[in-house]
Amino acid sequence: MPKERGQKVVATNRKARHDFTIEDTYEAGLVLTGTEVKSLREGRASLVDGYAFVEYGEAWLDAVHIPEYNQGTWNNHPPRRKRKLLLHKAQILKIHNKTKEGGYTIVPLKIYFSDGRAKVEIAVAKGKREYDKRQALRERQDNREADRAMSARRNIGD
Repeated sequence: MPKERGQKVVATNRKARHDFTIEDTYEAGLVLTGTEVKSLREGRASLVDGYAFVEYGEAWLDAVHIPEYNQGTWNNHPPRRKRKLLLHKAQILKIHNKTKEGGYTIVPLKIYFSDGRAKVEIAVAKGKREYDKRQALRERQDNREADRAMSARRNIGD
């Protein structure tokens, strides 16, 4: 059987980029059970309420919903359990020091398979205020309108 190549995205947290200002991103491995991997390979996961934290020098991912595997038996996993993240010690210390500063949190951005191994992209992020969100939406809308006007002007000149 050939080994898997490339990256296959299972779930993304699009709301995180709206609600938070992303400072740093890290790729971390996940410690999973067999039925969790099978459920992820079916493309079933939700990062909506997920968050990560550092406890006793280890990084953990919590509240990420990976539903039970359909063909699983009595040894199926609980959908919202705490899962260990695999990171280098220096990365864990860096993340921990940043979150201790205050105002920062660790948010999962996406879960994916990289060369057959389950990975999660986490970000150290700072929460946006309501007016920041409105300003970002307004900027995006203005850029879209400017692009539309430029493309319409280009089409007229042809």
